[in-house]
Amino acid sequence: MKDKQSEFEDHPRDERRGKRNRPHKEGAKTFRRGRALTFLESLRLKESILKKQLTSPELQTINPILVGELKAIDMIIEEYINHFHLNELASESELNMEKGDEHETN
Repeated sequence: MKDKQSEFEDHPRDERRGKRNRPHKEGAKTFRRGRALTFLESLRLKESILKKQLTSPELQTINPILVGELKAIDMIIEEYINHFHLNELASESELNMEKGDEHETN
């Protein structure tokens, strides 16, 4: 008759705990939505600052650099929105930004 210790030795450790044939997860797959939105807003702020710098007369000498940075931040924002599935929030944010632009021009 086998004792309990020898029964455990016959099985790999994961099988004893009911984890048969399950792949090992490589960390958390979730994110904190609030933090994601806060970071998106900071990216949008940087985008807004770059747009203002493009129209600044004293920064016309570095205009090509600013255009390149603006394109890069736009690409980052788009990838970030797609990666975290923030599409519905991105459109709301764009509407709010347009309203803010209207208030600045009026």
